[in-house]
Amino acid sequence: MSFTIEDLEKMQSAYPDYRMELVAGDIVVMSPSGYESEEVGTEFAALLRNWIRPRKLGRVVGSSAGFRLPNTDLRAPDVSFIRAERLKRSTEDYAELVPDLVVEVKSKTDSVDKLRQKIQEFISLGTQIGILINPKTRTLVVYRDGEQTVFQDGDVLTLPDLLPGWEVAIADIWSPVFE
Repeated sequence: MSFTIEDLEKMQSAYPDYRMELVAGDIVVMSPSGYESEEVGTEFAALLRNWIRPRKLGRVVGSSAGFRLPNTDLRAPDVSFIRAERLKRSTEDYAELVPDLVVEVKSKTDSVDKLRQKIQEFISLGTQIGILINPKTRTLVVYRDGEQTVFQDGDVLTLPDLLPGWEVAIADIWSPVFE
C-alpha cells in the first residue's frame, strides 16, 4: 500500500506526539533525538540563523518543518536553509520546494548510511549543499553534487557558493562541557 501526504496528515493528527515523514509511499516514524544531537543541531541552526537573518538572505528552520518534494515525498531535515528569493513569505503548510541547504545530525539511533542517503536524495532533487554532522566522531561532512569534504575540530566551515562570508569554526558547534 502506498500512502499519500493526506494519509500522513491524518496519521499525524491521530498521533501528534510523533514526527513522521513520507518516503517512497511509506510513513516513517522518526524517533526522538538524543540530547547531544539535538543540542548540536540547535547550535548549528542558531549560528546559521544569526548570520542569515540580519542580512535578509533567507529562512532557517529546524526539524519540524516539512518539505513537499518533487518526488511526492514529505521530508524534514534537522536544519534547512531556503534563500529569500525562493520563499518570500512563510507558509503555514509544508513548503513546496527543495531547500538550498539541508543538515542532518546523527543521533545514537541513526544510521550514517540512511542519513547520507537522505542528503543525497535532497541533492538529486536540487538541494545545493547537504551537511552530515556526527557529534560522536566530531566530524562534519559537506556534500555537493558529486563531491564530499570532511571537516573536524580545528577546521573552519565556509560555504562561499551559497553563503559568501559565512564561516563557523567546527569546534564551536559541539556541546559545551561545564566544569
